Amino acid sequence: MVITPLTLNLNSVDLTDEQFYQLCQKNSDLKFERTAKGELIIMPPVGGESGNREAECIIDLGIWNRQTKLGYTFSSSTIFKLPNGADRSPDAAWIKKERWEALTPEERRKFPPIAPDFVIELRSATDNLENLHSKIQEYMDAGVKLAWLINPQQQQVEIYRLGKNVELRNLPTELLGEEILPGFILSLDRY
Repeated sequence: MVITPLTLNLNSVDLTDEQFYQLCQKNSDLKFERTAKGELIIMPPVGGESGNREAECIIDLGIWNRQTKLGYTFSSSTIFKLPNGADRSPDAAWIKKERWEALTPEERRKFPPIAPDFVIELRSATDNLENLHSKIQEYMDAGVKLAWLINPQQQQVEIYRLGKNVELRNLPTELLGEEILPGFILSLDRY
């Protein structure tokens, strides 16, 4: 049985940022996101394969970041407040050190009002590809410089670069962090 996200249309309800934050805090067993259109998405949990793949991506990104000390790595539990009003949670994210440290302690403690420099979205069996494309577009519109949409179901990865056309590659492949994550390589041979 496939469990899909539940989407509630809240565009006629004025849910403030603080109310959304409190909703997430008081329902910590659920994972919420909010689109720029005001839709509240309740995300289902992922299965073992997707959870493992997500963890491996975060581990690789985190190890690279510990070695370079160039920024901060974030898990899928982090919600970012994007400039368009959306509250999104990528499977893995990274922010350049100077940009993160420019936020106030309060901004860092809650849902940071910043678009990551880099995001990874890993399609799980419960993810609708069209919804993931919309989510990636929100990231790119918010100023994310590099995004990878890893799609094991179709054995492909989509590479998004700010201001450039999407590049499509077949799996397995190696992805390079380019100038955003210098020296970072993610090998997708286990997908």
